Amino acid sequence: MNVRYGVEPERDWNALDDEEFRALVRTEFEQHYPPTLRYPPRRLLWKEQSDWYLRMAAKGWIAPNWPVEHGGMGLSPAKLLIFFEEQERHGIARFQDHGIRMIGPALMRFGTEEQRRRLLPPILRCEHRYCQGYSEPEAGSDLASLRTTAVRDGQSWRVNGTKIWTTMAHDATRMFLLARTGDEGPPQAQISFFLLDLTTPGVTIRPIRDIAGERELCEVFLDDVRIPAENLVGEVNRGWTVAKSVLGFERVHVGSPQLPLSGLTLLERLAAARGLTDDPAYRDQVAQLRLDVAHLSDIHEQFARKLSRGEALGPDVSLLKIWATETFQRIADLVIEIAGPAGGAAGEVPVGNDQIRILSGYYRARPSTIYGGSSEVQRDIIAKQVLKLPSA
Repeated sequence: MNVRYGVEPERDWNALDDEEFRALVRTEFEQHYPPTLRYPPRRLLWKEQSDWYLRMAAKGWIAPNWPVEHGGMGLSPAKLLIFFEEQERHGIARFQDHGIRMIGPALMRFGTEEQRRRLLPPILRCEHRYCQGYSEPEAGSDLASLRTTAVRDGQSWRVNGTKIWTTMAHDATRMFLLARTGDEGPPQAQISFFLLDLTTPGVTIRPIRDIAGERELCEVFLDDVRIPAENLVGEVNRGWTVAKSVLGFERVHVGSPQLPLSGLTLLERLAAARGLTDDPAYRDQVAQLRLDVAHLSDIHEQFARKLSRGEALGPDVSLLKIWATETFQRIADLVIEIAGPAGGAAGEVPVGNDQIRILSGYYRARPSTIYGGSSEVQRDIIAKQVLKLPSA
């Protein structure tokens, strides 16, 4: 195998039968993932899970979605879905994987050879852990109205502005961000895409307490921050093209069956604890939700196949995010409904012979239809760019 970066795969994973591959992955997770980290109620810090992901990096399993030549496992869409399903089934915590899921693929498509050589290996070694610097105080869903500016100053860009709702910025080492570099033409034609070392002078990170009482989100203040010119990805004022590609990757991942499948796991665990597994009304509701998730899995695989072939994703990828996140919300609502009087209790609640965090899914489900582009924005994209409906 021609492997340019990372660890050479143990074998050709795609040559394995699906069930053989699933059994192999399941065995790996069950034998080596720390039991104390299963199904965490919040996003874990890097120091809490570094041993596991460094082990995955050394094994060559850190980037299942990357091509083999770039240090990934090179999994087909079907194998990739199995890998993620087994992660979800075993309750493996997600780490700061924006580099794996978004920046790596973006660099493969838009970066220079020098950037790929310099920036991909640290992602594979978990040395560079990225967060996303898109949303701003007055530019969330309307991202093109962002106000952060970048001005060329010699061999660097001087950046000023504020980013908000930046997931785990306080635990990341790098940020990919959008900044305004022009003042002519449409707003989208004035934006460039940069990679920032968060230890750079002028960067201030302030965590925000969320509805669950956790500090996963942050404000990031950029005051005369200098970004080296070589950390511009793509062309000047063409960052919107890179950003749309990254959002496409994000919508494929956010729109995967993982999110609603995690909700179904919690739902079925609660139903078993409450003795509702054979209740006809419950069985009817969960059967409909399972069908919705199964159909989502089918359409998700089609988009994943496009990515594996290196094809650009169209605006129709927005339907994945709507489907996955709104299904997840319905599952989370049903969890609260069948929990009865315990449905509003925070923290672990005794149910039957189990201890369950009933609201954990609800806390994750509420913002899921907002981040990465709200459901309203996704529907607008589908209406205008897919269905070609006239504006109101």
